[in-house]
Amino acid sequence: MVEERFNPTRMELLKSRARAKLAKKGHSLLKQKRDALVLEFFRILKKASDLRGQLNAHMKKAYSSIAIAQSYHGVFEVEAASMSSERAPKVKINVRNVMGVKIPSVEVSGNGNGESEKNLLASNAKIDEAADNFKEALQMVVKLAETENSIRKLIREIEKTKRRVNSLEYIVIPSLAAKAKLISFRLDEMERDAFFMLKMTKKKLARKGS
Repeated sequence: MVEERFNPTRMELLKSRARAKLAKKGHSLLKQKRDALVLEFFRILKKASDLRGQLNAHMKKAYSSIAIAQSYHGVFEVEAASMSSERAPKVKINVRNVMGVKIPSVEVSGNGNGESEKNLLASNAKIDEAADNFKEALQMVVKLAETENSIRKLIREIEKTKRRVNSLEYIVIPSLAAKAKLISFRLDEMERDAFFMLKMTKKKLARKGS
């Protein structure tokens, strides 16, 4: 139902048709964006599922390797090795754009435990192996957190895009089409009335002339 007040003119009809055309183009572009976001969502969802499986397996491996290191060298020495460095890993955050959605990409570099600390502690293969396994697990934790954050962002953007698509499809475009149809109907009606009045005027003039 078109409730908007307007003048039934040719110019208004052209404007309504132009707006409807623009709305349809916007609707098409938003549908393409929505579909691309959905594809990206499922791609990242699979990536997250794979990462969870890899992380679970790697955490088991890491805890197993630290248990072996503790059995070889004792809990105290392993804990001393783990606290030997205060340097934290370096974290670099990049942002990539997916159909207007800014998704952070996190890179962790550095291991927080330099060669100098290793040499000072005369670290051995078992402790080094456990440390390396936990460093790799940390990388996976960061990647999984990044992936799950991307999923949340994509869900929000997909929902927002769907609302805009539905608004255009079920409200804006039908409203503009109905308005154009009503203007066209009223213009035709006005033309018929004008033609009838002209015909009647000619008849009256013809009678007066006879």
